[in-house]
Amino acid sequence: MRVVAESGQWAWCEGRGERQRLDMRLIGMQPPGTWVLAFLGTAREVLDATQAMHIGAALDALDASLRGEVPDIDLLFADLVGREPQLPAHLRPASRSE
Repeated sequence: MRVVAESGQWAWCEGRGERQRLDMRLIGMQPPGTWVLAFLGTAREVLDATQAMHIGAALDALDASLRGEVPDIDLLFADLVGREPQLPAHLRPASRSE
């Protein structure tokens, strides 16, 4: 979702045809125009425009699948095509220095 207005520890955000009031305490206040990942009324992570676009495409693919449509999965998951999945840095095993 994209921040449109700040209000104390909350922000009004818009995305995918919705407007929600999100708790911003996990990520701190963000200026209008900032993309955030939202879950259960809370902003969880600050996103760049590319990340927001990839998440939107994945949600579009999920919506189409739930409607019984066959979307162009490769197009909607273009950031994942042609590469092995990668764990986020915080989930990767620690490297050993010997």
